[in-house]
Amino acid sequence: QVHLVESGGGLVQPGGSLRLSCAFSGFTFSSYAMSWYRQAPGKERELVAAITSAGGSTNYAESVQGRFTISRDNAKNTVFLQMNSLKPEDTAVYYCKARRSVAWGTYDYWGQGTQVTVSS
Repeated sequence: QVHLVESGGGLVQPGGSLRLSCAFSGFTFSSYAMSWYRQAPGKERELVAAITSAGGSTNYAESVQGRFTISRDNAKNTVFLQMNSLKPEDTAVYYCKARRSVAWGTYDYWGQGTQVTVSS
């Protein structure tokens, strides 16, 4: 069973930065594509950023393009989300997701989330 633990959230002023981490355990990290989602109060969960299993390709939501960077360290079983130029609308609970697709299906695992609040 995959276990994901997010950390790094907190309260930050507009224009500030935070770096989220997601520690992966249970299976082979390098076999999983990783992504970050967020969910603001009263809104649906949305994809923020994703990275392939080897880290060779990334994609971002338009709202964070140029401000957020997803990366992974396969030696440390960790995925990161560097968030710069934060805005109040970035306030949400941020979730890490691991996905592995095999011939017979897709397996998704979620972390418990970490709160990010952008406010002056």
